[in-house]
Amino acid sequence: MAEQKKLKVILLRHTLSPEETIALSAKLCYSKSTIEDLKEKISQKDQSAFIEKLMGMGHESVLEHVTFSFGVEGVSRVLLAQLTRHRIASFSVQSQRYVSYENGFGFIMPDSIAALGEDAVQQYQKQMDTIESWYVEWQKKLGKGEKSNEDARFVLPNACETRLVVTMNVRELRHFFSLRMCNRAQWEIRKMAEEMFRICFDIAPALFTDAGPACIRGKCPEGEKTCGMAAEIRKNREALIRSRKEEV
Repeated sequence: MAEQKKLKVILLRHTLSPEETIALSAKLCYSKSTIEDLKEKISQKDQSAFIEKLMGMGHESVLEHVTFSFGVEGVSRVLLAQLTRHRIASFSVQSQRYVSYENGFGFIMPDSIAALGEDAVQQYQKQMDTIESWYVEWQKKLGKGEKSNEDARFVLPNACETRLVVTMNVRELRHFFSLRMCNRAQWEIRKMAEEMFRICFDIAPALFTDAGPACIRGKCPEGEKTCGMAAEIRKNREALIRSRKEEV
């Protein structure tokens, strides 16, 4: 039986001392000091103000020295197709060739379908179960194993769950958040981006204070297609920043 899955994002690894690493990289460009001296000086003080100044100058190449790696489950092939358009990133994705779904595959249900009520939910579940039966039928006809999986998978839906590891540097993460946290982004990848942002902001707030949809930093670029919620989005971010400062 096909099984509904929910989004799960976990942090696997990130560059140690991310804010210090970026500050050191930037200051090295303008200093006669040795790297060891810079490292010692930077570790002795908070680099938030310097990083804010750095962002204002548009000196973003140094952001590429810090990376974050995430493990992601409970996302669809629809999301995967969007995510891999972000080419300055590394991906490892669960294979539908080597992994068999003969005992059922996971699937993602859109909130819009769930909102229609229990009858709609059951109809969707039944459709997923039917597709699973088609998949198993083709596996049997093709002889099972790797070769049958790779062709039986052609009947699987875009809703089919996939699992992946994605690594991005801070510069690309900020670009990713700018596009995918926008209210006009597709709902599933927006949810994932929001989870990734939350993790990044908790670890390195100075690097992600103004990360997110473009309206946080200025005018909404969507023109007539704007969601009209820029003021509310900025207000929510200000509240998040205040909350972070209170915690510290």
